Amino acid sequence: QVQLVESGGGLVQPGGSLKLSCVASGTISSIGAMRWYRQAPGKQRELVAGLFFGGSTTYADSVKGRFTISEDNAKEMVTLQMNSLKPEDTAVYYCNVFGRGVDGYRDWWGQGTQVVVSL
Repeated sequence: QVQLVESGGGLVQPGGSLKLSCVASGTISSIGAMRWYRQAPGKQRELVAGLFFGGSTTYADSVKGRFTISEDNAKEMVTLQMNSLKPEDTAVYYCNVFGRGVDGYRDWWGQGTQVVVSL
């Protein structure tokens, strides 16, 4: 059973940077999309950034110019570089991959990594 594992979260001061990583424990083929979502306390989960087959990307308006989603094929990893962090970026960040596993196409989700932006 393939699992996604996020890492890189933590506590950072406003204006600081963090880099989140998401690694698959096995092979996911024919990947159509890799996304990062986040969920702040009391709020709905929202899409932060997406990287799609063919290389196109999308970002939430609130993170444009500050966050960058990238893929590392060699490590079967997707990363989220977060710069100029703000307190409102505080949330649990989740990795999501849509692709093909042994049972066909499906979504995979990681368990989440906590990001806290505070003095």
